[in-house]
Amino acid sequence: MATPGLAASRPGGRLERVKTYGVVLAGGVGARLGLSVPKQMVKVAGKTILEHTVAAFDSHPLIDEVMVMITPGWTERVATLLGSRFTKLSLILEGGVTRNETTRRVLEAIDAEEAKVLLHDAVRPLVDERIISQCVGALDRHEAVDVAIPSSDTVVMVDDDEVITRIPDRSRLRRGQTPQAFKLSTLRAAYAKAIEDPYFHATDDCGVVVRYLPEVDVKCVLGSENNIKVTHPVDLTIADKLFQLATQAAPHKSPQQLTQALTGQVLVVLGGSYGIGAEIARIARAAGATVVAHGRSTTGLHVQDLEALEAALAEVRAEHGRIDAVVLTAGVLRVGPLATASPEEIDQSIAINYTAAVNVARASYPHLAESHGHLLLFTSSSYTRGRENYALYSSAKAAVVNLTQALSEEWSADGIKVNVVNPERTDTPMRANAFGEEPAGSLLSAEQVAEASLDTITSDLTGIVVDVRRDPVGDKTG
Repeated sequence: MATPGLAASRPGGRLERVKTYGVVLAGGVGARLGLSVPKQMVKVAGKTILEHTVAAFDSHPLIDEVMVMITPGWTERVATLLGSRFTKLSLILEGGVTRNETTRRVLEAIDAEEAKVLLHDAVRPLVDERIISQCVGALDRHEAVDVAIPSSDTVVMVDDDEVITRIPDRSRLRRGQTPQAFKLSTLRAAYAKAIEDPYFHATDDCGVVVRYLPEVDVKCVLGSENNIKVTHPVDLTIADKLFQLATQAAPHKSPQQLTQALTGQVLVVLGGSYGIGAEIARIARAAGATVVAHGRSTTGLHVQDLEALEAALAEVRAEHGRIDAVVLTAGVLRVGPLATASPEEIDQSIAINYTAAVNVARASYPHLAESHGHLLLFTSSSYTRGRENYALYSSAKAAVVNLTQALSEEWSADGIKVNVVNPERTDTPMRANAFGEEPAGSLLSAEQVAEASLDTITSDLTGIVVDVRRDPVGDKTG
């Protein structure tokens, strides 16, 4: 298997590691969106599109430096927006009038004979880690790489009168995306030939290589349907929804790694009397953490009571000197029509399933800001769409997801990580009370969810919906 980054040959056949640049092309003006600002400066899911895109490259382990090519006249505002939050961001430059001119400026700005260069549209903020990794890796075997997905639609060719002249074989058609990735020397060579052509014009850089270096094969890497380009007004709505629904599994830790991460940590588990909360407490203690577990049936703590929460957390802080993580697993599930629910049932459902999360967050904030700790909440798969007879539960769980995403941004400057676990149907007393006995093997165990939860609070994730799924071969996070 090729080692990413080892691309340039030294005398004697050895490979020399070259830098990998992630270049964010942010030269759009937002005309088709009907905006007065560049489209990459529009906010989606709480951040500008540009911030989302820069973050994708800045956080990727195979990217060494990030460059931003911005709409002329916006350099200072972009520098202020991005600030010093992105450690790999090395350069913000004005782009050219055309895409080709912008690329030439990129080639001039990179002071190296050889490098890996990934050029990416700023308005594709949902590019994922897998796509970037595969582009970087493909450059160990190819000189140019494009990202594309199969065409699910039939594509027709028409003449000037809109009469179909040809229907190409769909199995050979791909829809291009970005990044487009190149060895620096290859892209420079293509542009050196292109500028000699008085009729030169191209809308993308792989097209420049295909036209002017026909001997160079351009490898296609599979893109993603989610890697959309925000071009039209409806794209803003779609992108915002995709960010809202974005989920991932927590990075799995071995028992030894978990022990190393948790030893000496102080965890507070609210809802720790039984089920998932009790399993989190048990496993964390076995891994060397100090765990204080509260539950209505054990310590009498009501998780929706702000004053009681503040007192309980202050007591933990006074006794143990710190709080590294607060986990809220408490919940109540009432199944039935909203119209037949009593006022008491409605109040209890909202208080425990949502108000508790708000108050736990408020009470936890000063302690987690001190430790740069972790707040972990819980949702349900019903958060994506309300379900019949689950109106209160589903809506509260949707609110918890929104709360998580908002707090992860509000508290990022304090170093606090906020995530929410979304387990598949789980074998807990709460579920048994609502649904009775269910087929063996059809449910996750509380232990599986607890393990994924501890993987999460010992990670650097924040603002993420962490999926926990059953897997037939036994992988606990599916």
